[in-house]
Order: sequence, then structure tokens, then C-alpha cells
Amino acid sequence: MMLAFFTMGFVDLVGIASNYVQKDLALADSQANILPSLVFFWFLIFSVPTGMLMNRIGRKNTVLLSIAITAVSLIIPIFASSYPVMLVSFSLLGIGNAIMQTSLNPLVSNIVSGDKLASTLTFGQFVKAIASFMAPYIAMWGATAAIPSLGLDWRVLFPIYALIAILAALLLGIVRIDEAPADAQASGIFGCLKLLGKPFVLLCFLGIMCHVGIDVGTNTTAPKILMERLQFSLDNAAFATSLYFIFRTIGCFSGSYILRKVSNRLFFGISALLILAAMIGLAVVAQPQSHIFIYVMIAMIGYGNSNIFSIIFSQALLHEPERQNEVSGLMIMGLFGGTVFPLLMGFASDLIGTLGAVLVMMVGAIYLSLFTFKISR
Repeated sequence: MMLAFFTMGFVDLVGIASNYVQKDLALADSQANILPSLVFFWFLIFSVPTGMLMNRIGRKNTVLLSIAITAVSLIIPIFASSYPVMLVSFSLLGIGNAIMQTSLNPLVSNIVSGDKLASTLTFGQFVKAIASFMAPYIAMWGATAAIPSLGLDWRVLFPIYALIAILAALLLGIVRIDEAPADAQASGIFGCLKLLGKPFVLLCFLGIMCHVGIDVGTNTTAPKILMERLQFSLDNAAFATSLYFIFRTIGCFSGSYILRKVSNRLFFGISALLILAAMIGLAVVAQPQSHIFIYVMIAMIGYGNSNIFSIIFSQALLHEPERQNEVSGLMIMGLFGGTVFPLLMGFASDLIGTLGAVLVMMVGAIYLSLFTFKISR
């Protein structure tokens, strides 16, 4: 199951991949940001129907379907890298990840429940983050190493991740997991959407939107900040994306332990304030004298954003224990924030540079800070 979480992390390659596609095809920021936005657009379309699908075929089978779609999305760019081809590939990657995130998290609740659910989901996010921070390194290796026989340059990460996805599907397929029976009276799509009428569920949904908006936004914008403010090349600036995910990984690993010792509200509040402080730092210091300052701010965002999703998701599941499939679909639909934020950031960047992108993300950081008071102790 943790290998499935690793496969879930493949979606985060969109950040570094969109930067390389932008360089290869000479795209504007607004055009390049369509790629990560397109990935997360499908969360709006597929998340709630996936909740219904789980009631029909089970959570494990739904996860296996998602991994298969993910593998196909990774195979396509091996053979071509034109803009339309990348749009198709990223769309399938988004569809597969939308189905995976909707089904894999509640599948964990068949094994772990109660107070331990948040820490277990956080450990899953730790495993996911390993795949996330590996992607820029693999892309940089492919871009700088001489691999003429493959002819893939930075795209070498696609066949590597495709093979891992196939392995994950094979191993999960042979594992027996006893699932809780589906609710025979499960709601339809519109019944699920009505859950957003419950104030706490709606606040959790918006919190997920802000979390993933900051996640995808930092993923794509961190290298651009170094390129704009310190004139780094893309290959050198790509380390900023890895740094973000390194600290997300550290945060997830430490969070899986800390959440067993301290309240969700306290840890969530500290995390949200770390993100907000870093956003303020990046906005105020427009021309730092050293890249170290930018690295520290990116690290703070990575650590702060590492446990936000797990806490919000577990809070939503525990708030509606009888509707977990439907609530899971709604929460994952909130990953549509990964479409909204990059689009707004792209337009803001075209107008005033990376400062515009940082200001858009700051709005999400402010919301998360305020949401702290709604988290149960």
C-alpha cells in the first residue's frame, strides 16, 4: 500500500516537467502553467464519481484502476513531447491521480482508524514525497547526462516511473485487504455534493484547495524565483523544487510521530504559520543578496505544507464516519485548487513577475492560518 502512495507522488513531476516543456517549446508562463492546471482540473470532474465507483467495485480495485491509468500517462511522453501530446499525458496523469487519491486514502482506513489515521496518512504522504523530490533529480540527470541511445533527455523520468507504477499494481493486486462493506444506500453525485452544505465539510474542502494550490504553486514557481531574481539557469534552479519536496518529506516523516504526541490543532497552526511567514519573506525581499534566503523560505513552505492535507482529510473523514467514500471524493475534488492557483499565478506572473505568484499563494496561507481554529483538539 505504501508503494501505491509512492506512485501517487508521480503527479508532482508536473512542476519540473512543465518548466522543461516551457524551455523546450518557448512557452509563456501562462501557457506553461496550463500543464499543471490541466492535471488538477480532472480532480473536479472525477473525484466525486470515484466515490460512487468505490461503492460498486471496492476501494482496492479502484486503486488498481488508477495505477493503470497513471502508467499509461507516463508511457505516452516516451514517444513524443509536443505540446498536444504533453496535454494528453498530463490529463491522463491527472485522471489517474484523482481516482488514486480518492480511493487510496479511505482504503487505509480499512487497516488503521481513529486517532492513528492522521499519522498513518501522514506517513503515506512521506512515502509519496519521496517520489516527488526524486523527480527533479531524475529530470536533471537526464537533461545533463549523455544518453543518446535513449534520446529522452529529461524525459527519462517517464519510463522509470512507469515501471514503478506497473510494479505497484502487481504487488497491490496480490495483497488481500478486507474492506468494510459499501453503504447500500450510498448517495448519488448530487447527494455527495450536498455534503458541502455542511459548514465543516465545506471549510475542509476549501482548506484542501489552498493546500494543493500552495503545493503545486511552489513546485512550479520556486525555480522561476531563482531564475528571475538571481539569474540561475533552469538546470541549477530545478534544485529548488527538490528542496521543497525534501522538506515536505522530512515534515511528513516527523509529522507521523509528532501527531501521536501533540494535538492536531497545535501542529496544524504551527505548520500554517510557517507557510505564511515564508510567503511574506518571499514577497518582501524581492532581490535577495543570496540564494540561501530563498532556499530557507522554500524549505519552510515545504515543511509547513507537509501535514496540512493529512490533518484536514482525517478531520473530514472522522466528522462523517458513515459517508467516508463520499467525503473522500469531495476532499480530493478540492485538489482542483491545483488548477485554480497556477492559472491565477501564471497571469499574475505575466503582469508583475514571480511576486504576483507569491501573493496569490499568500491568500491560501492566510486561509489555512484562520482554519486552524476549526480543527478539533
